[in-house]
Amino acid sequence: MVDTNVLISLLVFSSKKMNQMMECIFSEHQLVISSYIVEELKDVVRRKFPDKAGVVDALLTKMSYEYVYTPDMLNETLFEIRDVKDYPVLYTAILEDVDILVTGDNDFGDVKVEKPEILTPAEFVDKYIEIK
Repeated sequence: MVDTNVLISLLVFSSKKMNQMMECIFSEHQLVISSYIVEELKDVVRRKFPDKAGVVDALLTKMSYEYVYTPDMLNETLFEIRDVKDYPVLYTAILEDVDILVTGDNDFGDVKVEKPEILTPAEFVDKYIEIK
């Protein structure tokens, strides 16, 4: 699973490393995106990058991923996280038994859960991509 900020970086600040990471995810893993992440992505892009709003639909249409639903009613006792807006992201990853959550959000760094493994994009690249 990738967090909203990873998708925003892909859309707005695309880089060679980010593209390599996404290629690895598409070819060697099953990308998972939750309904919460899609809605947050659309909202953030509309507010912060209005000229990119049309690109969101194009990106989501072209990408291959498993779309999962984030429930409205969350069990808020599974873990603690500073930013309550991040809770649904990790909650859905746990609920859907996701192996890896890729996020650039520092608030996830302090969260202790058995699964998923929480990595930044740089950590994912270092761990899973062999640079040739």
